[in-house]
Amino acid sequence: MKELADVACRSCKLISSDAIVCRNCGSSDLTKNWYGYVVVLDPERSEVAKNLGIKNPGKYALRVD
Repeated sequence: MKELADVACRSCKLISSDAIVCRNCGSSDLTKNWYGYVVVLDPERSEVAKNLGIKNPGKYALRVD
């Protein structure tokens, strides 16, 4: 069985499992080198999401290399 690799988009920092293209912004610039994450459920009411510029729910990397 193949293990899924979580990758983060370098543009918007959305974390996806084994993606080729980011489902959030459409970028294909993805990396396995990311650190820490935040899960945003309701970006309209979240102060953290507002500070990070997140507009869609999801799992986002805090740092992307």
